[in-house]
Amino acid sequence: MAKGDDAVRRKKNKVNRKRMRSSDSAVSARIASIIASKKRRKSGKRRTCEGMCFSLPTPEDPFNDRHDRKNKLDHKLKTKSNPKKNSAVQHIKDKENEKEKEQHTETPRPSAADEKFEDGCLPKFLTLCLNAIENSWKEKQDEDVEEEEVGNVSRKQHDLLASSSWGAELWRRCSSGWNVVDSSSGGGVCARKEQLAWLLSTASDIIARKEKQGLVIPTPFLIFLVPSRQRALQVRSLCKPLKALGIHTVSLHPGASIDHQIQGLKSCEPEFLVSTPDRLLELVQLKAIDVSSASLLVLDGLKSLVEFGFSDKVKLIKESISREPQMVVFSDFCKGTSKSLLQQLLNGPVCRLSLDDSAVCKSAFVSQHLHVCSSEDEKMSKASQILSQAFVDQNHPQHFKVLLVAGSASNVQLLASKLKAEGYGSSTEPLTDGLHMTNGEKVIIMSLKDMDSIVGLDVEEFEIVIFLECPSTEVYVAILKNMARYCIAGAVHCLFSKSDASLAQPLIKVLEQCDQAVPESLKSFDSS
Repeated sequence: MAKGDDAVRRKKNKVNRKRMRSSDSAVSARIASIIASKKRRKSGKRRTCEGMCFSLPTPEDPFNDRHDRKNKLDHKLKTKSNPKKNSAVQHIKDKENEKEKEQHTETPRPSAADEKFEDGCLPKFLTLCLNAIENSWKEKQDEDVEEEEVGNVSRKQHDLLASSSWGAELWRRCSSGWNVVDSSSGGGVCARKEQLAWLLSTASDIIARKEKQGLVIPTPFLIFLVPSRQRALQVRSLCKPLKALGIHTVSLHPGASIDHQIQGLKSCEPEFLVSTPDRLLELVQLKAIDVSSASLLVLDGLKSLVEFGFSDKVKLIKESISREPQMVVFSDFCKGTSKSLLQQLLNGPVCRLSLDDSAVCKSAFVSQHLHVCSSEDEKMSKASQILSQAFVDQNHPQHFKVLLVAGSASNVQLLASKLKAEGYGSSTEPLTDGLHMTNGEKVIIMSLKDMDSIVGLDVEEFEIVIFLECPSTEVYVAILKNMARYCIAGAVHCLFSKSDASLAQPLIKVLEQCDQAVPESLKSFDSS
């Protein structure tokens, strides 16, 4: 009696399963995917999903199979050697392209720097990386039986990964080549888990887009400097889910043997490198690793790096990179040595971000100065002194903006005439917004506003704000939180007089919360 097709198929499958079980080279599906991703990475190729989730179906193409037909035609053009057949296929392909152009008249897709998170235009590979990290958190949460409080924190982190304006802004700035300084920790030391998830996914997306363009990505692409061995292991654990997507990470720290790390670096080419500054510098000096082609340098916890004495090592690592790397810095409110180190390291456009909306975090790197003046003439002379000092300050760029806030419109006109009489506004540039002052090397663009016109004013581009009249606490805090977003540091000056005695105490509290120095003259002025 002849056997049916089902019986033959079952027997064949049984033989195949038996052969795979007896084979010594059989590996699990997870290990096979890791091996395959490593081979793709070494060959310079990475697969990108191009199914229905990549491009939405249309009424003309409901099954979204136009891309498959296009690939088949390309394959025929490459494999067929008959010129007549090739010309026929090319003719069919040209006709299909013409139909496709007629059916799709939408505008071209914007570049990565111009895409907006609100429109749902985040890249697919970025979303895959975020989902991989989020799934690893969920798996760990399922494995570890924790308290309800910890579960709530994890859910908040997942919600942040699913929809985060901070993360979208970080991705936009990094994709455009900007340096990013974040002050979200608010008294903490290093970046939060969700911030690292966005940063690592952003770096992975940049790598994927460059490889798709046919560019060769040097390794390591990202150097992540941490203050301690424990922090290096934490960051390394966050990077593990990205290995299945072709992103390999290596952590270097003093806790392991340096010979073991040298041997390990010879057998791999990691895209991400997580290390303490001292161990990385030691390996660079031994020529165990080449970091000269790194593109992205991340400082995790600037304040801690300075406190542990890594300032000089961080400078040497940056100097060992042949080109100017893009930088991302995570730090809480810092001043003094940390602030000067940041100003030495960062070159090019800068954007300051913060997850927290508090005045302490938003005003990081902005110095606050309160001056007590006995008369209006003394206020004018003090404002002139502040502007003169801005010209000689080497930290300010050649062009920067200053906002001068007077009490009323009449005071603004009086101030403008006095400044012009003192020689300001003599620049040959058109006076489109206030006064243009120059000393031959630098140009200061001064905007003169009264107290009423600054409500709702966009102050992100102003590096220096001078209040000739003491503002209310609400106005002061609003200006403080939003000013100087696109520079490393800013300054706000507030000039006091006896008529402002009622406003002194609230502003003193703001300065103390932001860890700013309160002048003794203002304290005695308030007590009287």
